[in-house]
Amino acid sequence: MQHYDIVIIGGGPAGLAAAIKASGQAKVLLIEREQRLGGILKQCIHDGFGVVRFGEKLSGPEYADRFVKELAKTNVEVALFSFVTNVRRADMFELTYVCENGVKNVTCDKIILATGCRERTKNGIFIQGDRCSGVYTAGAAQNLVNILGVMPGRRTVILGSGDIGLIMARRLTLEGAKVLGVYEAKPTPSGLTRNIHQCLHDFDIPLHLSKTVTRVFGRDRLEKVEISDVDDKMRPIAGTEQIVECDTLILAVGLIPENEIANDLSVKLDYKTKGAFVDQNCQTLTDNVYACGNALHVNDLVDYVSESGEIAGVNACKHNGERKLTNISVSGKIMYVVPQMLDVNSDLDKVVMYFRASDDLGNQRLTITSNGETVFTKRYLKLLPPEMERIVVDFSKASNLNNITVTLEDA
Repeated sequence: MQHYDIVIIGGGPAGLAAAIKASGQAKVLLIEREQRLGGILKQCIHDGFGVVRFGEKLSGPEYADRFVKELAKTNVEVALFSFVTNVRRADMFELTYVCENGVKNVTCDKIILATGCRERTKNGIFIQGDRCSGVYTAGAAQNLVNILGVMPGRRTVILGSGDIGLIMARRLTLEGAKVLGVYEAKPTPSGLTRNIHQCLHDFDIPLHLSKTVTRVFGRDRLEKVEISDVDDKMRPIAGTEQIVECDTLILAVGLIPENEIANDLSVKLDYKTKGAFVDQNCQTLTDNVYACGNALHVNDLVDYVSESGEIAGVNACKHNGERKLTNISVSGKIMYVVPQMLDVNSDLDKVVMYFRASDDLGNQRLTITSNGETVFTKRYLKLLPPEMERIVVDFSKASNLNNITVTLEDA
């Protein structure tokens, strides 16, 4: 069997960044299940990518192309149209993947999981009704319009105000469809503020909060949907039902990190992020297994997806000493923080951390303490759950790294 130092699973922005950083220092195999590299970026023809990294607005394909061209200059081996079917650990990792040439078996010392995320479907949110055509996830609809040039429908209802749902509301409007409304079960929008303005307000598309789709109707093709108000626990309220006639329902109801391979490797997952527990090097609790990008937690910006891929790629090339892990706990109004652990025996001076607030908040102070000693503090005038925050923390000057707590409270 062919042996590699590192196998990276997933050729999207995280996998590309990890492969480029690891190249030249290790023998790397990049496995991608589609016929082209780039992941979901290939169908994201809107701009807004690369603002943080490149200081300019790029489309998804333009952003991916920059990394694909850099990868072509390296010695990384790429297996396209290849699907990993089995991973097991003996003295080293043994992977089996299926490709156009049959079944391949390889071994490696380390694995980087850059498998991205998947969308919740109709069955995942328990919408009742007929089994008719015309119900799509937002990603599937985006692929139809942007890649295949096929309109999914003409009168559209969108459930969920996540970024991809907002972007598809604008995209379908530009292609001539009538978007009847975007419905969101939560009392606040789930997408970035800029997308609320650019995709809905600029095109007079109504946004309905605290409402959800409870039933679909249609013998062959979708004919109408039932919309209901929801209470503060997002449960439908009886007697509030209304019917909206449409031929298309697009679901933008959340993303879930793809971690089937992580489960096969017994990688411990965080129920808050649905991704792996990792330290500041993106290494999971399973030694020599790294996670990055949207497989780790769902990011707002592709720039941060690439950043975590680079962190994983750089650290996977290093010789692993004995790890000494300490947990990073959260208190106050924080939904989650990544990384969830700190390796005290590793680099501590520039630890990149991401967090989300649990509610719409104003005038907040973030404080990171270790055994009661303040390590980092920053004030925020406004925080929103859809908008992830990034900070860089110097833990090297702390006298004793233990009982690390991240707290968000009124300033």
